Amino acid sequence: MAEPLPNEVTELLRRLSAGDRSAENELLPHVYGELKRLAVVQLRRERPGHTLQATALVHEAYMRLAINKPIPWHNRLHFLAMAGKLMRQILVDHGRRRNAEKRGGPEERIPFDDNIDVSDEQCVLVTGLDDALKRLAKEEPRKAEIVELRYFGGLTEEEIAELLGISVRTVKRDWALAKAWLYGELST
Repeated sequence: MAEPLPNEVTELLRRLSAGDRSAENELLPHVYGELKRLAVVQLRRERPGHTLQATALVHEAYMRLAINKPIPWHNRLHFLAMAGKLMRQILVDHGRRRNAEKRGGPEERIPFDDNIDVSDEQCVLVTGLDDALKRLAKEEPRKAEIVELRYFGGLTEEEIAELLGISVRTVKRDWALAKAWLYGELST
């Protein structure tokens, strides 16, 4: 399939936001490749031998994004940024549930995660990073958003600048400062 034009995807997202359920089926073929790329990036950060497939992560994220209540989408970048954040949250939720199970908490089923097998160390890392990002968001919301878009969303600095309406230079500066801050938080 040829690469869709950004305007085509934006139009489908607007239709979906307006409640047009037929746009749901039309949208997936247009964004599947980019969603799969995001999922691969997310899973590359997991331990080697992780059994969750990128396809399962894509389907879970897409179901939550497109099929649930309508979201007022701005454009393709907005959709991809949200998909990256959601994929991260799916992995974080699993890590928290796994840690709760180790402490005797209730077992809960996460859709499409039959194959998730995350090491104990990875659960701590994923949840620790999520906690640190939440602290950063309280202090420096834009920096936290840049981390999410760059690290989890897989967006380029140019795409982030366009999405947030700031300069590429500002994105680069905030990205560097946020990485240093997170390193400090995760090293303690």
